[in-house]
Amino acid sequence: MKFSLFVVAFAALLTSTAAQKVSDRTYDFTGSEGTVRATGCAPWGTGKGCQLAINSANFCGTQPAAQVTYDKAGTAGINVASDKTIIGVGNKGIIKGKGLRFVNVKDIIVQNIYVTNLNPQYVWGGDAFAFSGTSKIWTSLLGRQHYVFGRDKSTGITLSNNFIDGRTSWSAGCTGYHYWTFEMVGQGDQITLQNNYIIHTSGRGPALSATTLLHAVNNVWSDVKGHAIEGDTAGKGLFEGNVFLNANQVIVPDFKGQLNSCPDTAAAEATKSYLGRVCQGNIFSSSSAFSRRDTGFLSEFKGLPIARSTQTKAAQAKVPQNAGFGKI
Repeated sequence: MKFSLFVVAFAALLTSTAAQKVSDRTYDFTGSEGTVRATGCAPWGTGKGCQLAINSANFCGTQPAAQVTYDKAGTAGINVASDKTIIGVGNKGIIKGKGLRFVNVKDIIVQNIYVTNLNPQYVWGGDAFAFSGTSKIWTSLLGRQHYVFGRDKSTGITLSNNFIDGRTSWSAGCTGYHYWTFEMVGQGDQITLQNNYIIHTSGRGPALSATTLLHAVNNVWSDVKGHAIEGDTAGKGLFEGNVFLNANQVIVPDFKGQLNSCPDTAAAEATKSYLGRVCQGNIFSSSSAFSRRDTGFLSEFKGLPIARSTQTKAAQAKVPQNAGFGKI
């Protein structure tokens, strides 16, 4: 009972006007809202390591039916209030069984938090970090795979120094590689993805859609089975100073959005008037090609705060060592 009171108090602080919360323990929400038994589906079959799906938003359609039993708490995150700083202490800031939601809020920092146990055997089991209609949010030094952006505009969002570890016992495609990595579908979203270490994934790394404007700088992708970048016709992204190691397919071949990967001098020079500098090239090792030179979207960066870029080789050495939970 004492521990459950700590859990309730923690959730209350996140939704209150209190300015700062230091997390120095594990807050376990599993079982706090009961268990749901329902009919879901098996999009990839029922073999070992295959994710089943909860029928959220009528996801299942005509897929083969399957019974699912999941923890209800994991499917809806804690709503975090504006003007909040949440910092984990060492390796003790753990939230189990619930993610965090940032909806119509602003001015939030979340650092050194690990979110876990969100019904990982199921699609729609829960999102670690969800954003919609937000501004000026910085998440750093986190451990968890799934970041999702809703369709309402979110601006001034920075995801930095996070360890996106896609090793899993259940996955789409039954491969053990996490697929649901970054879902970016906001209308007019402005997102910086910087110094993140992303490993063992198979897709949505990111899914760059709607009219999202992404600046991906000094990230390291490693051991990508499937693909990293996907999206629709309106997604826009500048990828500079990144490292792709053993990435089977860096970008899906039918991506029709606008991208610049700074593959040559001309493409790099085209960024100077908007970034205040030329962009850094990317490094590829045992990875597919990624040479995009679109310039029509670069003017959207003008006037925005622009993340600094270090030398790509320096990022390759430092990011895997410094990214993720438990580093401060």
